[in-house]
This record gives sequence, structure tokens and C-alpha cells, in this order.
Amino acid sequence: MVKTDIGYTTTDTIMVRGKNLSTEIIGKFDFVDMIFFTTLSRMPTPREKVMVNALLVTTADHGITPSSLSARLTYIGAPEALQGAVATGLLGAGSVFLGPMQNAAEMLIEGAKELRDDATDAEVMQAAREVIRRHKERRQQVFGVGHPIHVDGDPRVPALRELSRENGYYSLHWRLMEAVSEVLMTEHNRKLPMNVVGAIGAIIAAMGLDPLIGRGLALVGRSAGLLAHVLEEKSQPMAREAWELVLKADPRNVLP
Repeated sequence: MVKTDIGYTTTDTIMVRGKNLSTEIIGKFDFVDMIFFTTLSRMPTPREKVMVNALLVTTADHGITPSSLSARLTYIGAPEALQGAVATGLLGAGSVFLGPMQNAAEMLIEGAKELRDDATDAEVMQAAREVIRRHKERRQQVFGVGHPIHVDGDPRVPALRELSRENGYYSLHWRLMEAVSEVLMTEHNRKLPMNVVGAIGAIIAAMGLDPLIGRGLALVGRSAGLLAHVLEEKSQPMAREAWELVLKADPRNVLP
């Protein structure tokens, strides 16, 4: 029998973090409880549960994206393998799509490490300038700003900001993220309002969670959305039409 800190299985028992799955967990834990219990070996506080639920809901879906389209395309090639379609949709979760919540949280944690919790607005603005300067020197993108569709502002940000305020997580990291966007728009003349990546990065940082958990929660949430896309593709196909548009766009792509 192989044991880890997370758990182990015997012929008649499944143990998770020292609790019996059948008698102590099933029917007593919800999914957010289980995420905290398996990942952090503790139960969430009520306000942590509210925020993590919100992050899972927020990341579940927002229409046709590279991840949902790739899942649909994989499904039409292998309709017997739901897991393959969902996995394909998750594999592209990097620093550009779906995964940058981790990068934004890391950016904010690094940017705020020299600031006090009661830092003045001027100090936060100067820290934002330093964040932008460092990323420019490293030739890295500044995470958490701009959106190809929501060019005038991401509608998810106000909802997450208000929820953060209500639950005590509107912190220095939120202020820094907002300042980064403000500096880019007012001093660099770039229309880059704060987006959902910045909001979730600020929440993860404010909650004191490992930034990797930010990407992990995005993957968990998006899995539900990808399942929805595969089921819709089954009943209302559109992936083949998208594929055929690519073929028609360039005669060289047309199959003989």
C-alpha cells in the first residue's frame, strides 16, 4: 500500500487527509471544502469559500475561446473520448489564455512586497510604475490589463471588486492592480483597463494563496465550461463549420 499525505486506499477504506471518505466526507463536504481539504489540508473559512466559489464560476466559460474551440475540434475527431476534448481545452492554459491569473498574482505579490498595508495612494502609484518598468526591462507583458472584446472595461471586474470588499479581500494587491492600469492609461497613453485576470490575481494574492492555485482554480472551473461546449457540440455542431472556414480561407488548405 502506497501512502501520501493526501491519502491512501485499502481493500475496504479510502482515506483523505486522515478522514474516511465514505463516512466522514461524502455528504458532509461540498466541492470547495474538498479543494481546500485536499490541497491545503484544512477547511475554508466562510469568506474564503465565497471567493473561491466566485472564481470557479467566473472562469467556467465566456463563449468561444481558444480552449473551447480546441475542445470542440478534438471532439469531432474523437467523439468517443470526452476526456481528450476537455484535456485539449485545458492544455492551452498558459500566460496568454486561461492561465495568467497565476502570473498576475505573482506580479502583484512581487510588486507589493515593499509596501505597507496602509500605503498611500502615491506610494501605490510609484510601485505600479516600478512593476511596469520591470516588466518592460524583462520584455514581459504586464498581466491583468486590456481585453480584445471588453475594450472599455471588463464587466466581471466590478462584480469581483464588490465581492472582495464584502469579504475583506479588497487589499493592497487590488489597489496595486488598479494603479498599474491607471498608470498605463494616463502616463503611457494605452487604453488598458483592468481585466478579470488582474481581479483574480489580486484576489489570490489578497487571500495569501500560492499563485499556482490561481491557475489550478481556473482549470477546475473551465473544465465545467468545456463539458458544456462538448455537449453543445454534440447537439448543435459548429466545429466542422469553423474548420471548413479555415480550409476555404486559403485554396492550399483544401483537401484533394
